[in-house]
Amino acid sequence: MRGLLACATLARRAAFAPARVRHLAGAAEAAEAELKKTALYDFHVAHGGKMVPFAGWSMPIQYRDSIMDSTVNCRANGGLFDVAHMCGLSLRGRDAIPFLESLVIADVAALRDGTGTLTVFTNEKGGAIDDSVVTKVTDQHIYLVVNAGCRDKDLAHIEAHMEAFNKKGGDVKWHIHDERSLLALQGPLAAPTLQLLTKEDLSKMYFSDFKLIDINGYSCFLTRTGYTGEDGFEISVPSENAVDLAKAILEKSEGKVRLTGLGARDSLRLEAGLCLYGNDMEQHITPVEAGLSWAIGKRRKAEGDFLGADVILKQLQEGPKIRRVGMITQGPPARSHSELVSSSGESIGEVTSGGSARA
Repeated sequence: MRGLLACATLARRAAFAPARVRHLAGAAEAAEAELKKTALYDFHVAHGGKMVPFAGWSMPIQYRDSIMDSTVNCRANGGLFDVAHMCGLSLRGRDAIPFLESLVIADVAALRDGTGTLTVFTNEKGGAIDDSVVTKVTDQHIYLVVNAGCRDKDLAHIEAHMEAFNKKGGDVKWHIHDERSLLALQGPLAAPTLQLLTKEDLSKMYFSDFKLIDINGYSCFLTRTGYTGEDGFEISVPSENAVDLAKAILEKSEGKVRLTGLGARDSLRLEAGLCLYGNDMEQHITPVEAGLSWAIGKRRKAEGDFLGADVILKQLQEGPKIRRVGMITQGPPARSHSELVSSSGESIGEVTSGGSARA
């Protein structure tokens, strides 16, 4: 709504202040130029992608079809998402696992090699710095992906703790995979389509499994995961091969898998009840309050050796005062920050994420 009002105001003033309009237009172009672009930017534009600013990047919110059509097609067939704005990194070294466990709530040590889990980086008050999918490649190699909007604070947080950890004799180093792009292939046709591009038997990969394999001749990190509630994969591919891999996936699906934007990605994750950092989870919201108690490893609860453990363990014992819940409503869709009131008019919370459901 703010965007529409701004456009209307600009249109009314255009006749009276052409120089001002030119200045604003120039500022908008400059702002657009400052946005980062993924390796698939030109590919998106060529396919009708409507590009919008998102976490400092120019990203497609939708293509020529509607967000609803994209959502339905992903559920029925499949969607290919460019998520290269997100930040992949590897931690390596003898102490990679104990170091990471000092910052997150997951029992990383208990993971089998080549498997992963959702976790949360917490602060000293138990609040969520970010959520992340972490994969134990080996005992000395951890691969994880953090959110684009949290990249700078996440990397600063990890780096500061890693420096202190290593000064005490720890052995851990990192590599930020800026040389790679990330694609998410989601939906019932994800596996059969991707199988046409690799010799690896994907039927032997289960949810959260990770492999280093060749896909279409490119060396990829493949994780069976996603953010839609559908079966699917996240594919980390060298950036110079990202466009060719996207083309190959779309061609092999014979048009059934479509390029899909951030708009449908949000509606899909909301239908699946998945958290969005910045909406459903923030630095003052704990994993317990966000409904992610299940992500806290049993051993981690017993040892309580992660940041903010005292606050989180107390909430687990006594119950949180607030908690994320799912609701289905009638009428217009509930929007973020809408107040929730009881039948007696008492304020009982607010909407953190909302949108239209499919018919």
